[in-house]
Amino acid sequence: MSFKDLREFIAKLEKEGEAQPIEEEVDWNLEAGAILRRCHEQGLPAPFFQKIKDYPEGYRIFGGPLCNFRRMAISMEMNPNTHQKELMEEYLRRKQQPIKPILVNDGPCKENIRLGDKVDLLEFPVPLMHDGDGGRYIGTFHLTITKDLDSDWVNWGMYRHMVHNKNTIGINARPHTHLGTMYYQSYKPRNRPMEVAVAIGTEPISAFVAASSLPYGVSEVDIAGGIRGEPVELIKCETVDLNVPATAEIVIEGEMRADDLMDEGPFGEYTGYMFFDSVPRPTIHVKAVTYRDNPILTMSCVGIPVDDNAIICVTSGAELLAALRVRGIPVSGVCLPPETGGTLAVVAVKNSFANIAGEVAHIVWANRAGAGIAYLIVVDDDVDPSNMAQVLHAVATKCHPYRGIVRLEHTIRPGFAPWANRHERQYGLGARVYFDCLWPLDWDPSDVPTKVSFSNIYPLDVQQKALTKLQKYGY
Repeated sequence: MSFKDLREFIAKLEKEGEAQPIEEEVDWNLEAGAILRRCHEQGLPAPFFQKIKDYPEGYRIFGGPLCNFRRMAISMEMNPNTHQKELMEEYLRRKQQPIKPILVNDGPCKENIRLGDKVDLLEFPVPLMHDGDGGRYIGTFHLTITKDLDSDWVNWGMYRHMVHNKNTIGINARPHTHLGTMYYQSYKPRNRPMEVAVAIGTEPISAFVAASSLPYGVSEVDIAGGIRGEPVELIKCETVDLNVPATAEIVIEGEMRADDLMDEGPFGEYTGYMFFDSVPRPTIHVKAVTYRDNPILTMSCVGIPVDDNAIICVTSGAELLAALRVRGIPVSGVCLPPETGGTLAVVAVKNSFANIAGEVAHIVWANRAGAGIAYLIVVDDDVDPSNMAQVLHAVATKCHPYRGIVRLEHTIRPGFAPWANRHERQYGLGARVYFDCLWPLDWDPSDVPTKVSFSNIYPLDVQQKALTKLQKYGY
């Protein structure tokens, strides 16, 4: 059975050594963020803060729910040591069998209800995560839920939310995002505010899918049901016409008014850098907050990878793998190394036609899942794209320093690219590059050097003898 709520998931993580309760009091002002950031950088268990300074007993923070492949595997009820490639294949398999949600009449998220003037977002231990952040961020690991104005499509995304005051939060949703497209192309031209619900502390798969790169018009809740193997239970909001996961820890209801702008940011970004400016962005005026007894606020303290952005290494990698297969590319593997924050991808292919690397690049960058990828490395199918030693060897020995590196200028800037100058940041301009690490097909076969590796340079019978002896001596 899939996890019913966040609490079941945390208990499982603790059992598997992937979560650690912190009993000592922790300050919401930087200290919680500092502890979680250190845990990310050192690969330590997810901290579960039990006592928060200035807040009543029972108000808790859980950090880094899905910041590594082990936690993602556990969320999918798989062996914690499942390889990234297997996670991607299983994600694709389950995604093909979506399950519609069911509506329930009651749920834990309704145990406490605050309406109108009784709303106070700082009733919860909202952390100030990085020194230099523009404010306290209540939404860093959650669902942001909106409904298309012209259809029945409901979108789940993960857009950061900074607290402006007791009943107003910001939202960082640029026009090219699904939520941004909904608002700027439908709601705003008709001068209509857009209803929004923010669900914090859901069972893990809902957040997993909200951070994915599904196509426009696909309802993430159906995909979440498919990955869970059972429907997500939803419940109606109090003040907006939206449904939210019934077991969520905290639910914020409101409406987005794009013309009512407030400065949002700066914020420590997933690339590992902070841009030292704030930008006027739309706000959400909060009408209601509902929450469970002893609520748990989930948080992700992004920065130098690896952190919860590792989710996209599985979901985007899987989407790109599927897209390449659909286009007939003989792809043997795709990897977005989590250390790169999703800005670099490695694709392994059978070198079956001239300039296949260029074809791979165009398919990757035409796909929404490849929008944040600035660097693409294409290697032969005898290279494991998740093995960085093999990838670096291919780059250093098979990529021609001039002809093998293909640069594209005047592209859309992928995400918060630290290398972009001020002009490029302002206008969303960028560049991309791919590294062709394949032997040219027009070479004479005798010109291709022989690869000196255990699996390639020795006859199979010699390999087997060597393995037998190594195993005998405990290697």
